[in-house]
Amino acid sequence: MKTIKNGNRYMGSNKLIEDKMKFDFERILIVGCGGAGKSTLAVEMGNKFRLPVVHLDKLYWLPNWETRPPEEFDKLLEEQLKKNKWIIDGNYDRTFALRLKYADLCIFLDYDTRLCIQSVHERVEKYRGTSRPDMTDGCEEQADEEFVEWILGYRTNVRPGVLERLQNSDVPYMIFTTRQETANWLGKF
Repeated sequence: MKTIKNGNRYMGSNKLIEDKMKFDFERILIVGCGGAGKSTLAVEMGNKFRLPVVHLDKLYWLPNWETRPPEEFDKLLEEQLKKNKWIIDGNYDRTFALRLKYADLCIFLDYDTRLCIQSVHERVEKYRGTSRPDMTDGCEEQADEEFVEWILGYRTNVRPGVLERLQNSDVPYMIFTTRQETANWLGKF
């Protein structure tokens, strides 16, 4: 079963998703554009549903924005995926198909690009000179040109592939287009 949030109506069986969420979903992916609030939602859901949260950024980045070697990242990720319960937030397209194989729900935060850019700038101001809680220590918050360009191109370059993979998977998924939709849904539990 696939459930897609579309405007003000749910397509599919929303009641089943909500009932299942209360009892059965224990491996949840959260994906979306940079600045959408994936980590924030993951922490909120982790607290609400008593599930451990894994931030992919903490697995991927070493201090000073050095990237972890792919084989080392993959090993760390697979260790997390094999656990019985988790919420994993982040993108990392190369491992999305693998993460979907283990997930029993995927949430896609499909928010407006302007909101994501604004959120990233606010995050930089909030954590200036420090590492944010969902990031590896020693990675001072920043929004370099490459990251901003990635956000600006997300709807064209990344989003279609995410949607295609979700539609072709057997994993139930939900798409939220505003923070209010997300908050309303989460508030039902």
